[in-house]
Amino acid sequence: MKQKDINWVWWKHGIFYHIYPRSFYDSNSDGIGDIKGIIQKLDYFSGLGITAIWISPMYQSPMLDFGYDISDYKKIDPVFGTTEDFTTLLQQAHERGIRIVMDLVMNHTSNLHPWFMESRSSKDNPKRDWYIWRDGVGRMKPNNWRSAFGSSAWEHDELTDQYYLHSFLKEMPDLNWRNKELKNAYFNEVRYWLDLGVDGFRLDVINMIVKDKKFRNNPLYFGIPWIQKHVYTRNRPKSRRITHLLRNLLDEYEERMCVGEIYTMPPGDPATAADYLGSGHDSIHLAFDFSLMFQPFHARKFYACLQNWYGKIPQHSWACNVLSNHDLFRSNTRLGRKKHFIEKSKVMAVLLLTLKGTPFIYYGEEIGMTNGTFRKDQIADPLGKKFWPFFKGRDRARTPMQWTPGINSGFSDSKPWLPVNKDHLTSNVETETKDLSSIYNLYKNLIALRNDSPILQSGDWIPVIKGEKGVLAYFRILNEEKIFVLLNFRKRSGKIFMPLTKRGIVLISTHRKEGKSITSGIEKVLPFEATVFRISS
Repeated sequence: MKQKDINWVWWKHGIFYHIYPRSFYDSNSDGIGDIKGIIQKLDYFSGLGITAIWISPMYQSPMLDFGYDISDYKKIDPVFGTTEDFTTLLQQAHERGIRIVMDLVMNHTSNLHPWFMESRSSKDNPKRDWYIWRDGVGRMKPNNWRSAFGSSAWEHDELTDQYYLHSFLKEMPDLNWRNKELKNAYFNEVRYWLDLGVDGFRLDVINMIVKDKKFRNNPLYFGIPWIQKHVYTRNRPKSRRITHLLRNLLDEYEERMCVGEIYTMPPGDPATAADYLGSGHDSIHLAFDFSLMFQPFHARKFYACLQNWYGKIPQHSWACNVLSNHDLFRSNTRLGRKKHFIEKSKVMAVLLLTLKGTPFIYYGEEIGMTNGTFRKDQIADPLGKKFWPFFKGRDRARTPMQWTPGINSGFSDSKPWLPVNKDHLTSNVETETKDLSSIYNLYKNLIALRNDSPILQSGDWIPVIKGEKGVLAYFRILNEEKIFVLLNFRKRSGKIFMPLTKRGIVLISTHRKEGKSITSGIEKVLPFEATVFRISS
């Protein structure tokens, strides 16, 4: 790792890999991925060149929403292993120079969490105000707020004849972050993991944790009750104050970080995501903007999206970039699964790993995994079960990691919790490792290049071809050194002017040989070409 040209910071200049633990690797043959499975694959991350692993929730949970409904923040759920397994993971990852980032769910708990069981026991219970309780309005619910799962966000509790708020399933009641005692108790849960050695947290729906103090009705789109503008249930000013408190806590420890999920509806809202970054020193370290995940495969649209995102980042803050996650379609499927998905996956790989900002790779993205397909009786996701066939759920992006072309793709010796993708015979780690032209080897080479390049880690992003003729091209510049990135989003070749001041030498390319050169002037661009050039000094 070359660190001499920049002040290297792991969460800024490194590369993250996102694991959905149920689907990564099953070590005990129960069909579900687990912590020991992650431990067994640590050398895979080392070989790939990964800096940090973000793992979706593994806390104790009834698993109605597969770990996002937490009943004990200080325990690992037995389906994934034990706390001892997790400490072993931390130790062995750290020995390899790999950081571990946990998922932190601050908006809600399970209704089986002891806090909520106390809260619902009586109106005068000391923890009553740790959750959000309201009287109805006559026979009506407290207001018109809707949950993300399509129903009213209010659930009547007969024991105390009040309603509690739930932004997701009714078994997932929302915490009241306006309550000081709740804040102190929750931050003690965070300290437990920090003291154990966890390197950071991904903050689930952090922009939803505070609601309107006056409980005003959300305005509607076109007067339709279930299509709301989430004015009073997201992005309330106090949620940013909570992130300041969390940053203060993290700053008590060395080299810890957090990245916030700032979910917004398509086409995304970079300004809102960037706002959660604060000054760069007083709020969350990184924020996920969903704009890239909502874009079609179109050079001009990607340019506009990136220009907008970078333009909103505060001066002393830092961007991060992501193409897929466990809630949305995998990027190559979203961009056209049946046609040229391999070529498109390679273009997106070069884009992700040459942009300014911390890259996040979703598990399987490095082998071109596509969305799974399911019958209704195979769906596990509660959203998919409820809205089938109009929405088939999030399971499609959560299928088992494809390790081999063998039975269950090497994920498990038993029937996996979700069906393995049919394309695992060709898209898998074992097969692609041997193929020098594979998506996997492109990712591996790009990661190695980025890890060895202060220019790619921290250099400025200067776009020079902004979507003309389907081409997006940009410089990455640090001091006097330059890298030039050329991306053709079209399936046909064309000619375009290359604005180079000096000769460009191929470092990595989907089409050109390493070491070949180009100069300024008209140059032929090949179909779905993605090339990284070093500009000679």
